[in-house]
Amino acid sequence: MQLRNYQQAAVDAVYDHLRNRDDNPVAVLPTGAGKSLVLAKIASDAVNQWNGRVLILAHVKELLDQNADKIRRLCPDINVGLYSAGLKKRDTNTPVLVAGIQSVYKRACDLNPFDLVIVDEAHLISKKGDGMYRRFLADCKVINPHVRVIGLTATPFRLDSGMICSPDHFLNHVCYEIGIKELIRDGYLCPLVSKAGVNRADFGGLHLRAGEFVSEEVESLVNDDALVSAACAEIVKLTVDRWAVLIFASSVAHGRRVVEVLRVNHGIECGFVTGETPADERDELLARFRGDAPTSLLGADPLRFLCNVNVLTTGFDAPRVDCVVMLRPTMSPGLLYQCVGRGFRLHSDKQNCLVLDFGGNIERHGPIDQIKPKEKATRTDQTPPAKECQKCHALVACGYANCPECGHPFPPPDREVHEAKASEAGVLSGEVTDTQHAVQDVIYRIHRKRDADEDAPRCLRVDYMIGLDHWQSEFICIEHSGYARRKAEAWWRDRCLDPCPTSAEEALDIADAGLLAPAETLTIRSIAGQKYDRIIKQTLGAIPNAALEEAPF
Repeated sequence: MQLRNYQQAAVDAVYDHLRNRDDNPVAVLPTGAGKSLVLAKIASDAVNQWNGRVLILAHVKELLDQNADKIRRLCPDINVGLYSAGLKKRDTNTPVLVAGIQSVYKRACDLNPFDLVIVDEAHLISKKGDGMYRRFLADCKVINPHVRVIGLTATPFRLDSGMICSPDHFLNHVCYEIGIKELIRDGYLCPLVSKAGVNRADFGGLHLRAGEFVSEEVESLVNDDALVSAACAEIVKLTVDRWAVLIFASSVAHGRRVVEVLRVNHGIECGFVTGETPADERDELLARFRGDAPTSLLGADPLRFLCNVNVLTTGFDAPRVDCVVMLRPTMSPGLLYQCVGRGFRLHSDKQNCLVLDFGGNIERHGPIDQIKPKEKATRTDQTPPAKECQKCHALVACGYANCPECGHPFPPPDREVHEAKASEAGVLSGEVTDTQHAVQDVIYRIHRKRDADEDAPRCLRVDYMIGLDHWQSEFICIEHSGYARRKAEAWWRDRCLDPCPTSAEEALDIADAGLLAPAETLTIRSIAGQKYDRIIKQTLGAIPNAALEEAPF
């Protein structure tokens, strides 16, 4: 089996690290890039070239099957064992052992020493506490002090502790990393596209618990009849030409409602998978959705829509997925990446994968190829958050629904659920979205650059109201020279009969006198990954047929 060039580069980087450093490496490859082939190559080399013994750890049975299969195909002369309660296998003495961490984390002493431990989805190793991975790897280290650990992951960070590599962790250094856009460019991953719209989700009022949105609050908000109906209608409209639509719901009740609305309102069968779905039913649904149903299911119709709750995020390989729908918000950048990653794989039936984000997640975390954990804020003020009663003005803890002093009810938080329309945010950095807006109001001001000297040139700042609480600004460099001044003069000629003034005060007087042609619409260009949007086109009303001297003051 021939490795791709970047897969071989990852293998070489791991070997270079093991030869030249005493700590443990991590190789970062996007979902769909073939991590299982990389670990298969490392495992076969360790056995055949160095007479070592290798353990490959994963947390779901789908990954165990994939990894064992890749090693057997790459090196059929190696005896590969499986240890997994879910797969009903209990091999222990093979040169390569693929094991589920849930099945072996208490049994390191029963498996004999390993020279190399490879952890698939290595971001699941906690950097603190006494989790299954930490307990097992610590025992392996006792049994063989020279054991080396290699991590493979698409997301080298955790929501609770940031980057997974550190000097005091089992994993210490990223030795190789390749990005999503590089693999899309080279034809190894499927291009991603997003739906351009104008509605943005706002989850600012939701509370957090252990770094994630409080599930009960999300459940009470998203499971609304009108909202689910509107969202499902948009999904159906945007996926008429899609083969396989994978939906991520926020809860079991929410997922069931989505499935019911698709059935009743649109006549669409949508499969539903949760952690409680019986294995036989789950396998049948996944086979129909993948398009590889066995002979026993040949009479069953293909399944275009599949909804799940916290199940199909890792280890689920369905290359036909050409639409991923996020009907839930998440504070976890890793979870967002894993969900969207279900659409990365190539398939002959699809040209790209459409990402419909109804939860504001891409806006919250940024484009998929630029996701990184946010630095945790450190509080110097240890006073717990409080709110003020509007009736008696007592300061009370935020958790109260009614004031404990006077009984006055606090208003409910001002917050929205997931939108009925998918977000306009670009799913990959560099994705360009142009949106036209009607101008509702305009404000003119004088602007001086922050921290500039008093005699520094100033601008005319123009703020356009293009939504209920959405403003877009532009800066006209009236007092500058060179190219900036020439641009200001051209802007002014389009709007006014008077010549372009030389001072910002004079420009503001003319604008406030109503002598500039009004902007009627703006076309705003958003580029995913860039902080600021910009105006690329304006339609203007008529230039007022008056001069400043004639204007009444």
